[in-house]
Amino acid sequence: MDYKLTVERFVCIILAAVLSADHQFVLGELHYKDALQKSILFLEAQRSGKLSSGSNRIWWRGDSALTDGQMENVDLVGGYYDAGDNVKYGLPMAFTVTMLAWGALHYGDELAAAGELDNVRDAIKWGTDYFIKASSIDNQLWVQVGDPFADHSCWQNPEIMETPRTLYKIDPSTPGTEIAAETAAALAASSIVFVAIDNPYSLLLLDRAKSLFDFADQNRGTYDGECPFYCSFSGYDDELAWAASWLYKATRSPKYSQYIIQQNFSTSNVSEFSWDLKSAGVQALLSNLYFSGESIFEVYKNQAEMFFCSVIPYSPYFQHSMTPGGLLYVRDGANTQYATSTSFLLLVYSDLMSNHNQSLQCDYQIYEAGDLIAFAKQQIHYILGWNPLGMSFMVGFGDRYPQQAHHRGSSIISIYETTTKISCTEGFMVWFSRPAPNPNELTGAVVGGPDRYESFEDYRADSCKLEPTTYINAPLVGVLAKLHSMSMGSPVST
Repeated sequence: MDYKLTVERFVCIILAAVLSADHQFVLGELHYKDALQKSILFLEAQRSGKLSSGSNRIWWRGDSALTDGQMENVDLVGGYYDAGDNVKYGLPMAFTVTMLAWGALHYGDELAAAGELDNVRDAIKWGTDYFIKASSIDNQLWVQVGDPFADHSCWQNPEIMETPRTLYKIDPSTPGTEIAAETAAALAASSIVFVAIDNPYSLLLLDRAKSLFDFADQNRGTYDGECPFYCSFSGYDDELAWAASWLYKATRSPKYSQYIIQQNFSTSNVSEFSWDLKSAGVQALLSNLYFSGESIFEVYKNQAEMFFCSVIPYSPYFQHSMTPGGLLYVRDGANTQYATSTSFLLLVYSDLMSNHNQSLQCDYQIYEAGDLIAFAKQQIHYILGWNPLGMSFMVGFGDRYPQQAHHRGSSIISIYETTTKISCTEGFMVWFSRPAPNPNELTGAVVGGPDRYESFEDYRADSCKLEPTTYINAPLVGVLAKLHSMSMGSPVST
């Protein structure tokens, strides 16, 4: 089968589907920089804690959860709310920070050219400052703030929430390898971001990353306390490999490279990259080291090729589905997260392929770097509005986008516009069920998106399709920086 004809066929099918829709979106009118700026604004809307009046760019957000940690005499103020609720979950928050850090490292020049590198660094530091507090005692990590069941039974602004700020931690008697290792990865990756601009802070992050990694490795066990909302279905081997990879990148210590090889983590046969499953990220990260001359990581380069063969349409090994209009579909429930995370890896690996004159062979199909870029770009175009529904799935981007994001703070009148305190019940009865646009635009939030068959109704109660998350947007930051750079004719990243 001729590869080029296959790709042309795919593009034609998608183009026909899009052109058949009744909308005015034009591919050439995409503004990646605008989408990039807005994607970062959403992350700022998710901040918990004390917001600076001088730097808070989200007018309807105020201080929230200023007593977090007090019941255990610990300061846990800060961090991020994961999605449309008011709980701070450690596992998705750490993955969010890791991906922001990776984006800042791999696409730092592109972010700087777009004028957004400082904002991304601020977003990273908002998370790492919280993790420093959460890991202040050796062999212990605070991993969640907020009773999730009480929170999900209440619809209130974060600024006035009345639900219990219950604290959850892991320690040797209650281990949580996935969360500890992911937090170690976030801190290690972030330490590289800050090494040249704030070395003492970078060293602090790296020291905490090392300690958390040792804690995770020496006290192995899965923490179920974040279930049923963030259960780890993939186990903890991927997080251990992920953390060790970032620590090796940050330190170049043979302790971590030898650990990766000796542990012989099985990261093969994966076809998704997410807050739960990091194996593909490990493969891409170590492939970079392999191409830089570290041959011990060849097995991970080979596994990375298997991953990319499993996510590219028309590859003989493609493992997923596509919506009729061309969105990668993995499963219901924030499905756009898989499109943004996969696109990030596609672009990072395309850079490696370009820089090292490599091709990707999937049985009889051969893909070049440009093919990976094309698929990643098509995924982002779909999210931003080039789809049969004629709708951008990023709030505030384009002419038509979701108006009813499943999000407490966005959907309830701002504390700055009323003196009335909205109760949990009133929040549900008046604001959650209100058949009207959210009063506060959640600019830059990418919602979960359509189902497998491209069904999508802008209906707040449908959290699977309308709820945004930080881990949808975090990989998107790097992707949009790369696409903006390409649109301006900038060179490929190294």
